[in-house]
Amino acid sequence: MSKKILIQNATVVNEGQTKVCDVLVNGQIIERIGAIENLAEYQLIDGTGKHLLPGVIDGQVHFRDPGLTHKGDLYTESKAAIAGGVTSFIDMPNTVPNILTVESLRDKFDLAATKSLANYTFFLGVNGDNIDDVLNADTSKIIGISDDGLYFTQKGNLLADNPETMEKLFANCDNIIAIHSEREQLIEKNEAFYKAKYGEDIPAKLHPIIRSDQGCYEATERAIKLATKHGARLHILHLTTEAETHLFRNDVPLEEKKITTEVSVHHLWFNDTDYDRLGMLIKWNPAIKTVKDQQGLFNALLVDRIDLITTDHAPHTLEEKKQTYFKSMSGAPMVQHSLNCMLEFYKQGRISLEKIVEKMSHNPSILYKMTGRGFIKEGYYADITLVDLDDQWTVQKDNLLYKCGWSPLEGTTFTTRVHQTFVNGNLVYDNGIFNEERMGKEIEFSS
Repeated sequence: MSKKILIQNATVVNEGQTKVCDVLVNGQIIERIGAIENLAEYQLIDGTGKHLLPGVIDGQVHFRDPGLTHKGDLYTESKAAIAGGVTSFIDMPNTVPNILTVESLRDKFDLAATKSLANYTFFLGVNGDNIDDVLNADTSKIIGISDDGLYFTQKGNLLADNPETMEKLFANCDNIIAIHSEREQLIEKNEAFYKAKYGEDIPAKLHPIIRSDQGCYEATERAIKLATKHGARLHILHLTTEAETHLFRNDVPLEEKKITTEVSVHHLWFNDTDYDRLGMLIKWNPAIKTVKDQQGLFNALLVDRIDLITTDHAPHTLEEKKQTYFKSMSGAPMVQHSLNCMLEFYKQGRISLEKIVEKMSHNPSILYKMTGRGFIKEGYYADITLVDLDDQWTVQKDNLLYKCGWSPLEGTTFTTRVHQTFVNGNLVYDNGIFNEERMGKEIEFSS
């Protein structure tokens, strides 16, 4: 039987409070929090001068398994996640094959059980072709339904651009419905205009003009109206515009919200002035937009119009990225560095540690009604990460764990570092050393 682990004298950040105390881990569970005597049978970790945070729950990733594993897979990307303090994730359905059936979803869970070092769950994909199958299936044990990424398969798969399909889903589905909110018709019109001007080689800086703020706002406004009409549970993925933030409420607790949203870290970290430097490496859908949008997203996060921080981690090979506009794949890897990015904002005085923990750990658990995760509480799973807020390092190829081997953050110097990450009480990551004896667990939740 493994020893109990005592993390002593750490600065614990949890539920709006920060205090120095001890945490005792017994097996998979946090057994005690407080002043705890160090006994000989305990394995001691000295937390003096470090901050103990609940493990990050990343509510939107694309780990590429199955079928796209030349970019990343459930093992490599979960390993990168854990090095960045992420202990749990929700993966999207745009793999090969697309996860459009309950059977294929179960196969993906079986795959994750053998490969993922972090805890996991998955969205079931929905589009115009399988909506009746989804509505007829027992989805009570599925954490959510999503169309995200499926537009890469074929045009017309975005729910936000198909109000009849969207309304049918909202009227008949009890699950959380998480959507990619852009209007394809406006995007296609803009693509045609700039293709006539530039041909295939459209400059990257025009990406936010093509995937415009208008296309985002109109899609989000329409989706919210339809969801409100039917009392549906709608979650807008990766919000990108300041204008959209005003469509969301902050006058009720998260537990009571029917309409929620998130911001991805890259939309807080980058803005459109970075296209000249990074080009297609920061081509995401929806696009990184203006400084005004960047600041508006940050403000909305602070006042609780935005509920979660995610990564939309979406690795591609450099060869897939470094192509002309229409051929360059949208998305980039972020999951190893999302917590570091947010901690830099803390050190700049822009956000509190308590708010970071709320948006990255507490709120994903609350929104998706996860069991025993997202908090440092007695009886909860010991999904925790110990970080040093005064430990400088620079992102370089030799310290990247992404299978794709690159990051748009290369050359960025962070002043904070993840030292240890526990998943279900297992010290998986310890100052660069991994213990891979145990895989993560399927995330349980209440429907």
